[in-house]
Amino acid sequence: MKLPRTAHTGQPWRIHALTPDFRTEDVWSFRTPGAGPDDFPLMLDAMRTGGGFAKQTPPVRFLFALRWKLGALFGWDKQTAGLDARVQSLRDRLPRDLRETVDETADGSDSGKSPFTPVYELADESVRELANKTCHTLMHLGWVRDGDGDHELRMAVLVKPNGRFGRLYMALIAPFRYLIVYPALTRQWERAWRDRALVPPEGGSPRP
Repeated sequence: MKLPRTAHTGQPWRIHALTPDFRTEDVWSFRTPGAGPDDFPLMLDAMRTGGGFAKQTPPVRFLFALRWKLGALFGWDKQTAGLDARVQSLRDRLPRDLRETVDETADGSDSGKSPFTPVYELADESVRELANKTCHTLMHLGWVRDGDGDHELRMAVLVKPNGRFGRLYMALIAPFRYLIVYPALTRQWERAWRDRALVPPEGGSPRP
C-alpha cells in the first residue's frame, strides 16, 4: 500500500542523517500479520529465500529486462556511471558502527540476485543502493509498529536524479512503478512472510 512520504520521514531512522541531498520518492507498506518487534531479520530472510528479484512475476521481469536492454543500448549502466565512479557510495558517509554491519565486498546476491548493493543493516532498518546514469537510488527497508499492534515492513525509495535527464526518467517510469512493480512486490513479499520457515534466523522469534 502506498503511504505518504511522512510515513518514512517521521520515523527515527539512521538514514535521515546520511541523506540530506536525497529526496524521498516512494513509500510503500507490506503487511506481516503476527510480526513482533524482533522479527525484522526473519522478514529479510523470508524475502531472500522466497521474495527475491529472480522470482518476480513475468510482467515485472519483462520490465526489468527491457530496462537493462535500454541501459545497454544507451550506456546507462556502464561502470563509469555507477557507484564509486559517477557517484560516491553511501558507504563513504557511514560512521564505523554502521559500516561494520555488512560485508564491504557484498554484491547484493544474498537478496535474490538483486541489482542493489548492501550499505548497512540493523535490527530495524536496512539500506541498499544502486547508481547509474539516471540516478543514485537507495532502497530503505524499515520495521514499524502498525495500527493493529503488530509490526510491518515499510520500503522507502530515496533518489538523487542525475540532472534533468534523471528527473525526466523518474517521471516516465512512475506509472510502471505504481501500477506494476510495487503491487507485484507487495504480493511477493507478503507471500514470503506467510510462507516463511518456522525456524527463524538468529535474533528473530518464530511466529505461527
